[in-house]
Amino acid sequence: MSRKAGRGIAIGAFLIALSSCLLSQEPAAGQTDRTPPAATAAAAGVSKAHDDTFVIGNDDVLAINVWKETDLSRSIPVRSDGKISLPLVGELQAAGRTPLQLERDIADRLKNFITTPEVTVIVQEIKSQNFNILGMVSKPGSYSLTVASTIVDAIAAAGGFKDFAKQKGVYILRQGPGGSQTRIPFNYKDFIKGKDASGNIKLEPHDTVVVP
Repeated sequence: MSRKAGRGIAIGAFLIALSSCLLSQEPAAGQTDRTPPAATAAAAGVSKAHDDTFVIGNDDVLAINVWKETDLSRSIPVRSDGKISLPLVGELQAAGRTPLQLERDIADRLKNFITTPEVTVIVQEIKSQNFNILGMVSKPGSYSLTVASTIVDAIAAAGGFKDFAKQKGVYILRQGPGGSQTRIPFNYKDFIKGKDASGNIKLEPHDTVVVP
């Protein structure tokens, strides 16, 4: 066999091997390496379009889109009274409604001005399910209840106690009906020692954990 023929066979074998490798890396029919939009939204902690499960609350930020109506499409926070205001629509109750219900409410109001309005509501930021932690912790601030659902989780999420924190004097400030406020004490040291195993208080939206 000549040297030139041998080189040609070697190159041909290399190309066949390369083609096989590339084919093996291609996704099978019907598969994709892209993350579905719904999964991306779930990972980000926001509701997807036409969501009929999440209940909107005060302070949540909504992305409202009216098809082909850029003047009506906007990002808007839910006010402390649970309402939003939109051009042509006016004031509308948002808190206590699901995104799907709110889409229908807005569309009903717009029917007087737009033929067959198509409305999409997505919760961009979930702020109604937050709590605050203040005082002698490493990272005080506002956190989501999806990150921490109990007072011990809250302390951990905030980086733990600072030096000289009064671990026996931790308490929760909780808003009640009519603006009343309840103070719920928590002795962290007793909990850690197992003296009060049932005392890991479950947090509620807008609770404030205070670490003196």
